[in-house]
Amino acid sequence: MNNFENLEYNSLLSSFKELLKKNNLKFTKQREVVLKTLYEKNDHFTPEDLYILLKEDYPQLNIGIATVYRTLNLLEESLMATSISFGVAGKKFELANKPHHDHMICKTCGLIIEFQNDKIEQLQLEIAKVNHFKITSHLMQLRGLCKKCSQLTT
Repeated sequence: MNNFENLEYNSLLSSFKELLKKNNLKFTKQREVVLKTLYEKNDHFTPEDLYILLKEDYPQLNIGIATVYRTLNLLEESLMATSISFGVAGKKFELANKPHHDHMICKTCGLIIEFQNDKIEQLQLEIAKVNHFKITSHLMQLRGLCKKCSQLTT
């Protein structure tokens, strides 16, 4: 990690420790590696995928799938993480420390493409203004087929 990333991670870690304390939970290495992996990998993970990755990256660490689920849920409840629902297939989580972005999600393979578009953001503000609506947050998810999956269906 470079100095900026180190400062950012240390700030995130400090907030996480406060969150655990506030919820009367202990700070453990297992919980820390869930946070650290989400931060370092900068991707979207199902709890199961994250659990498998943690077992590979930290074979010496005794971590259970329940710890991964509980930690992810705690991070999401505290707005430190966000999730994308895949219905019965579950959720994929990411840290909420990135600048605002939206998602395109392939309904066949589950590929998630992040994007940000200033025109869309401005249009949302204009629509809200016309409707006398104050936006406090939003989540845009466009669902369809990625390039690879759309080529398979033609």
